[in-house]
Amino acid sequence: MMTGTPKRSICTRPGESNMDNITAKAEAFRRLHTQSDPFLIPNPHDAGTARILASLDYPALATTSSGLAASLGVNDREGVTVDHCLRNATEIAAATDLPVSVDFEDGFGTTAADVRTNVATLATTGVVGCSIEDSTGDPSAPIRPLEEAIDRIRAALEAVAELNFPFTVTARAENFLCDENDLADTVKRLQAYASAGAHVVYAPGLPNADAVRTVCQAVDVPVNALLGVGNNLSARELFDLGVHRVSLGGALSTVAMDAFQRAATEVAETGKAPTANPESS
Repeated sequence: MMTGTPKRSICTRPGESNMDNITAKAEAFRRLHTQSDPFLIPNPHDAGTARILASLDYPALATTSSGLAASLGVNDREGVTVDHCLRNATEIAAATDLPVSVDFEDGFGTTAADVRTNVATLATTGVVGCSIEDSTGDPSAPIRPLEEAIDRIRAALEAVAELNFPFTVTARAENFLCDENDLADTVKRLQAYASAGAHVVYAPGLPNADAVRTVCQAVDVPVNALLGVGNNLSARELFDLGVHRVSLGGALSTVAMDAFQRAATEVAETGKAPTANPESS
């Protein structure tokens, strides 16, 4: 199965509180990670794209920091603030009945205590999960020391432990996105994050099937993989290697922005209304 179990409405019904609704979404999202079937989780960058994806047979959504950055006209990581992310999370969660997980970058905090505070705030937006990555944004030292990264995952988990619904935390090892192509260190980090209590682990940009298989066999929690980055494996191939959840990152947003640019260029060059597919005109 490519997109998970058929979706069912979990919107608020008469007599049901908003907290009941969030709990239902959170429980549905957690079940997706314990069921035998793996699933695709696409990445909207705003409420409109969330509604498009919700109309299709996807069981959950995840936000994208790169897609959000593109929609804001800023650089990813440098230009996206915690306020931008919280606003985007709120709008996407409100736009659909599907469970939503948030690309929360490194937790937007200098310290682990900051991460805990920010994740606690994120959990009030209507979303039911988030990812925390171990990259720093500093090209001279792109990956955090392991113990520091573990502390930040633990801080996120401490924040969600105080909630009355099951908020799912995904821990990301960013080595391969930061040109630190060390599979052994990546596995060590993912194992440490899983041992710290992360519900899902994720190493975007793994280079080949052997690396994906190695990661999946090394941990006892669900593994997320990024489609189309680092390798050309299909979702089905990733599932067959042991991946439980496949996300798209900023891919859909990139395609949309590329189409927008092509259409705008066509208008500038021809003075005519853009065609649906400028490349075929």
